[in-house]
Amino acid sequence: MNTEVQTKERDAILVEDAGWIRVMGQPVLEALPSARAPYAQVDPFILVHEARGRLSPDFANTATKHLHRGFDNVLYMLEGSLSTGHSTGPGGAMERARLREGSLLVLRTGRGVWHADALGADEIQQGLAGTEFRIVLFWVNLARKDKQVEPSALVVEPQQIPMRKEGDAMVRALVGEGSPARLGTPALVLDIELPRGGEATTSVPPQFQGFAYVLEGEAAFGANRRRAKPAQLVVLGPGEAVTVRDATPRTRYLLMAGQPYGEAPRFNGPFVD
Repeated sequence: MNTEVQTKERDAILVEDAGWIRVMGQPVLEALPSARAPYAQVDPFILVHEARGRLSPDFANTATKHLHRGFDNVLYMLEGSLSTGHSTGPGGAMERARLREGSLLVLRTGRGVWHADALGADEIQQGLAGTEFRIVLFWVNLARKDKQVEPSALVVEPQQIPMRKEGDAMVRALVGEGSPARLGTPALVLDIELPRGGEATTSVPPQFQGFAYVLEGEAAFGANRRRAKPAQLVVLGPGEAVTVRDATPRTRYLLMAGQPYGEAPRFNGPFVD
């Protein structure tokens, strides 16, 4: 007797455009938070921003240093290079990270950390004024029991990020699946690209909840095949896998999913208590 095991495919329950806001004077696409996707639906993810910029002395000399606490602050370099400072050195001293294309900074803000000091200053000193960069920034909540942990910073270089082929897609595991990056809760953050278009199915633990954020191209997401394009958030329903079909060439998206805490955080600007 043949036994066929079927995997329940997740639906796309919401497709929504990111909205334009200004952060530190710069235009930024904000996919989360979203009025149509309440935190309970995307727990443990709090915020998703995408930004493009051009390095300049004015940019590097702008007072961008600010304080965070209570979550993991993750910066992914999609294009270009960007240096930044954070107070995770001995005794709270500022230390710097140079993020090149494809690298990841995981900043555990814990009980409080200064962040984003002298953005791009290292590149300017090396004569790279005028070069462009593109980033995705996301915040992932910490459990209430972990809100007061010691801040820490980890830079994951591109060669440390596992890569695999999945259907027609190339998948980079930014978080989970062998990546050195770990969040406060079990999670997957995958950069998925379909160079020639086509289809890909990605397994996601059924206890996780999450979404896709489209960077390039266009595709049909989920069992119900809802189409999405760049700067759109695709919130996913329950299930064990996410399938993307009929993707145009060079479609690229981030798939973010994690085990929810089921706690109600208190949002206070850069603090999540």
